[in-house]
Amino acid sequence: MVKQLTIDGSSINDIASFYEQINRVFMTGESWKLGHSLDAFDDLLYGGYGALQGVQSVELLWYNMEHSRKALGYQTTRIYYLDKLKTGSPYNRKLFEEKLADLEAGTGETYFDSIMAIIADHPTIKVINQ
Repeated sequence: MVKQLTIDGSSINDIASFYEQINRVFMTGESWKLGHSLDAFDDLLYGGYGALQGVQSVELLWYNMEHSRKALGYQTTRIYYLDKLKTGSPYNRKLFEEKLADLEAGTGETYFDSIMAIIADHPTIKVINQ
């Protein structure tokens, strides 16, 4: 059985609102929320809780995907990387310097690209651009 889930891409205007949508769609019935982490998003897609508990496959209907792509594009990603590079940040400085350089050179992934790559690593989840 295929479960259909719907993302309202017009509600995604930054990274925080992306996770608001993810929590609204995937965390139904849970008493906790997913934090702002691509690793946590990846873990979520393996299933076992929330909307994916006991589900074999998912059609993720993503409405207004182009709006999400733009909202999580170059500018948002650049700000995200710069935040990771702030003094005292616990993140891998070299990694985020490389990611920022690639982004600024036009060869790096945007936050949206990273999300789509994570989803692509989960063959039981099919994204349908609506």
